[in-house]
Amino acid sequence: MADTAIHTRKRKDKHKNRHNSAPTRGGSQRVGRLPRAAVHHPWWFALPAIAVFAGFFLVPNLLNFYYPFTNWSSYHADIGFTGLDNFRTIADDGTLLRAIRTTLLYALLAALFQNGFGLVLALLLEADTRFNRFFRAVFFLPVLISALATGYVFQALLDQDGAVNSVLGTDIPWLGSTTWTLVLVTVIHGWKWMGLSMLIYLAGLKGIPGEMLEAAKCDGAGPWRTFWSVRWPMLAPAVTFNVTTALIGSMNTFDIVQATTGGGPAASTEVFNIYMFRIFGQGLYAQASAMSLVLFLVVVAVAIPLVVGLRRREQLL
Repeated sequence: MADTAIHTRKRKDKHKNRHNSAPTRGGSQRVGRLPRAAVHHPWWFALPAIAVFAGFFLVPNLLNFYYPFTNWSSYHADIGFTGLDNFRTIADDGTLLRAIRTTLLYALLAALFQNGFGLVLALLLEADTRFNRFFRAVFFLPVLISALATGYVFQALLDQDGAVNSVLGTDIPWLGSTTWTLVLVTVIHGWKWMGLSMLIYLAGLKGIPGEMLEAAKCDGAGPWRTFWSVRWPMLAPAVTFNVTTALIGSMNTFDIVQATTGGGPAASTEVFNIYMFRIFGQGLYAQASAMSLVLFLVVVAVAIPLVVGLRRREQLL
């Protein structure tokens, strides 16, 4: 009798547990999850964002592949198809190759200075101290300042009657040399964006395992040998990101050059966007669009081999 009572009670308990767990299997909400109605939104909620994206980005970029093949300008009432005439005009003008050469040289020097400054700052401020945290913020401040404002400040400082010559007691035309002005403007560009590169390199340095550094130290490697054999290879992803973004960003530069030199002296700093700005100001809109399309193709031609080569370098290191 006792055994029968025990078995009957166990059956009742199993039936009760099965009854309590049935609603959970039947589709009631799980613990910690919101009901489906609370996370589901109608698709047309995205229409404002889609409209803004299409109106200010997608449509203008698509039109940029059409206008270079037209006669769109302030001198024509109607827009007609002209084929490759605009490309022939800018090629025969003689300034296209000069603009390409100036832009590539500017991008190379700006990327060099930006990454050089950023890497040195990252190595100097690597230790997590209050002093270093303060100066990390100080060196990052130029990134937050408008590039146009930065250019105007340096233009005032480097003017022949500016503060630099007043402090040094000289009369040097810092922005008047057809040889060195481009280099000076790229230094300003590198100073403006060095804080961003510094943060990326700092993140890369912080990601290096301490065991590797300790092993190198135990093997007798000095600071330079440790950097070149351990730290530099481990910074390959940071180098890839910084070099790629610096080159592409500097090839699309406009603000700093426009504010400091305006493309001068003697068009020695007239990069692509400055040249386009000048042509567009003359009312030759189709030619300016053709220049922008050429710039797009140049950036693609530089960026793709660069990224592929840096990725292969990461794998080799």
